[in-house]
Amino acid sequence: MPKVSDVTSTCTGAIAFTDLVGFTELTALHGDLLALELVERQEQLARALLGANGRIVKQLGDGLLLFFDEPGAAFAACCALHARAADESVDGLPLWIRTGMHWGSPRVRGADLIGHDVNVASRISDLAGQGEILLTAAFVAAAGNHTDGQIESIGPVFLRGVADPVEAYRVC
Repeated sequence: MPKVSDVTSTCTGAIAFTDLVGFTELTALHGDLLALELVERQEQLARALLGANGRIVKQLGDGLLLFFDEPGAAFAACCALHARAADESVDGLPLWIRTGMHWGSPRVRGADLIGHDVNVASRISDLAGQGEILLTAAFVAAAGNHTDGQIESIGPVFLRGVADPVEAYRVC
């Protein structure tokens, strides 16, 4: 297990969290096996769309923590994931996901990422609705023209555990 002294490096990039919408209710109504199939399908789609600049850092229950070296690749992969997921279902149940994306420099702990920037990405994903991708202003600034004409400001939002409001954008 890495020690705190081993957690000294950072990496800069796009941090994205995906989450299956309504997962707790879906599991209660349809059972664990069907829910697991949806989780596995989300992971399969993500792996197929990540490209060379992205990776799945870890699976968190019904969600994924993704990391990308390049903001354009992150934006393209997450948009493609949402487009593919919108056409997917398992036993007639749709694969509804939501995603939050942030640009930052998380700490590296083994193969894991931790820190404030990871927390911001996680919290922005919590605000996304079914089929939505929300971005922080830091991500939009890093992405530059990769998002031109595809986003709209939703203004400052308050994130649980984050002192100051964060400017957020919705992918149209």
